[in-house]
Amino acid sequence: MKTIVVFVSMSACLAPAYAQAPKSAARGARGAASAANSATADALKQLEKDWSAAQIARDIEKLRTILAEDWQGLGSDGAISSKKDFLNDVKSGASKLDSFEMGPMDVKVMGRVAVVQGSDTEKSSNHGKDTSGKWLWMDVFVDRDGRWVAVRSQSAMAMK
Repeated sequence: MKTIVVFVSMSACLAPAYAQAPKSAARGARGAASAANSATADALKQLEKDWSAAQIARDIEKLRTILAEDWQGLGSDGAISSKKDFLNDVKSGASKLDSFEMGPMDVKVMGRVAVVQGSDTEKSSNHGKDTSGKWLWMDVFVDRDGRWVAVRSQSAMAMK
């Protein structure tokens, strides 16, 4: 009986060590996830560039694919705009982006949600007011059916 108790006690102590994945396998899984996140980050950075290029070209169809139906943007003036409002302003010329130079971007991928923070220097106007300068922004993207779409945005002009 004493032998059985010793065996069961030893098994209980050693079981957690045998249940852990080997360290190299765990590192390999993290490496694969990191590579996937890196590819996603690169794709989202390109999507940001495509967004600005579509604004310059007034490519409403391209902008429709980038913005989710439930997208909302919070402008530097505190006004919230819907996808419909934004597209109408771009289409009518009320909101114009003439040129831009993208600054550094930081992407944080959390499963099917990603946040992109960045900046750009642009020549732009909104409802007749010159809005050219350096802008700081953050966009939240969601992977919906295998396609990343923006669901929320916020922007602010950098202090001069």
